[in-house]
Parts: sequence; C-alpha cells; structure tokens
Amino acid sequence: MKLKEKSIINVLFCMPCVFSFIMIIVIPFCFGVYYSMTDWNGVRDTVKFVGFAHFKTIFTAPDFIYSFLITVLYTVINLILVNVVSFMLSLFVTSKIRFRNFYRVGFFVPYLIGGIVLGYIWQFIFNNAVVSIGNSFGLEFLQSSLLSRPGTVIWMMSFVNTWQYSGYIMLIFVAAIQSIPDSLLEAAQIDGANYIRRIFHIIIPMMANAFTISLFLTLTSSFKQFDMNLTLTTGGPATRFLDTPIKASQLLAMNIFDTATANRMAEAQAKAVVLFAVLAVISAIQVSVNKRKEVEM
Repeated sequence: MKLKEKSIINVLFCMPCVFSFIMIIVIPFCFGVYYSMTDWNGVRDTVKFVGFAHFKTIFTAPDFIYSFLITVLYTVINLILVNVVSFMLSLFVTSKIRFRNFYRVGFFVPYLIGGIVLGYIWQFIFNNAVVSIGNSFGLEFLQSSLLSRPGTVIWMMSFVNTWQYSGYIMLIFVAAIQSIPDSLLEAAQIDGANYIRRIFHIIIPMMANAFTISLFLTLTSSFKQFDMNLTLTTGGPATRFLDTPIKASQLLAMNIFDTATANRMAEAQAKAVVLFAVLAVISAIQVSVNKRKEVEM
C-alpha cells in the first residue's frame, strides 16, 4: 500500500473522533466564550454584547473570590491527603501480606460510589452517627455536626474525597511499584538499605511518572468538584467574607451552578471560562514541573 493511501486511511479512521471532539468540546466552548461576553440570561431570545463587563464584576464579587480561595485550599489539602494515603495503601497492598488482592478491591470500592450517593451517605454519618457518638461519650467537639462549622467543613469534605478517591490513585501507584525490577530492590537490601531507605531512594524515584499522573488527576478533580459538594453540604454553613454573607463550603463549580440557576447565565459562563483558564494554566505548570523532576530522577 502506498504512503498516500495509508495517510488517507489514517485520516478517515480518525475522523469520527475528531468530529465528535469538535462538536462536543470545541464548538460548545467557543459558544461559551461568546455568551460570557453578552447579557444572556437563558430566557431572552435576543442577547446584547457587553464585552468583559462580567469578568470585571466577578473579580470584585466577594462570593466568587471566596469560592476561588476555598477551592484552592480544598485542592491543596486533597493533593496532600489523597496522594499520601494512596501511596501508603499501595505500599501496603504490594507487600507480602496475606489477602492483599482482597484489600486492593476493598480500598477501590469507594471510588465506585457516585458522588451524589456518597454525599448523602456521609451527610447522614456526620449529622447523625458522629453527633450520637459525641453525645454518648460526652465529647463536646462532636456534639454538633462538623459540617455545620465554617472552620471544619472544608476538612470534612477533603476527608470524604480522600476516602473515595485514594483507592483509585492507589491502583496507579500499585502499577508503578510492580514495574520496578525486584532485582533492584534485592540488590539494595543486600547492600544494607533498610525499608525506609528503599522507599525514598528507589521506589519513589522509580515511580515519578505515576506521581505526575496522580497529581494531575487529583488537581483537576478537586478544582471541578461539584456533586459531593452539592449533596454533602449544599455549600453551607453560612459565614461572612468581606462583610458579605456567603456559603462557607461553596466551591467554584457550585458557585457557577448557583449563578446559572439564578438566571445569570452569561455571568455563570464567564466564571466557567475563568475556571477553565485557571485550571489549564495550573495543570500545565504542574505537569511541566513534574516532567522535569522525572528527568532529574
């Protein structure tokens, strides 16, 4: 077969995927950018071009600023908790312990629970089971729901996210650990390297590419968190920021949703464009930094 014919076949083979990508991703994104610069409210048939007016508004809106800051905090907490817990679980299930395959399945199962169901389950646990334990044992700290306090709600959300997501990231780490040659670890052990030294000087450097993937997935999923935020806290409890009443656990995605349901569609779309731009820049920087570290290692 000639090279030209192969090229035509390759192009035709890729066309369905390219067409779907353009229709589902590219065109809606372009329309979204356009609508973010109009006064569209989701109801009127006619729209008026207003330029960057919505972008100026949202960067001075206390609720959006707070949602952005609390989303960054939530993401940082998850980057640490999820990856540390996942790495420890991966070490546990790749050891010579009995029933390690059973443990792998058990740690992964929470990831299969949908975010909506997960939120309602843990809402019941925090609002009822934990409070009952606090009342029974006289633990004042647990006698009111941890979800009802502005100082603890974001930590509880991160705890639930870690419980759900760490099993999935664990599998990525398990695959990376199993790809490390046993002869390398055995040679280090013979040379006198204890288990801790083998972890920090062999295992972690050899699985640098897995950390690149896991950090990227954790970063993007945390920034886009919505379903669990909606069912677990509905954005509450109420608090104040810059002398303005706001929702203490309202992440960016939920802030965009609330803006859209208030028939401020163009403003919500402007917030979505900002979320996309921030997430794209941060993700690109994270992947670039981790790739350089992979080369250094």
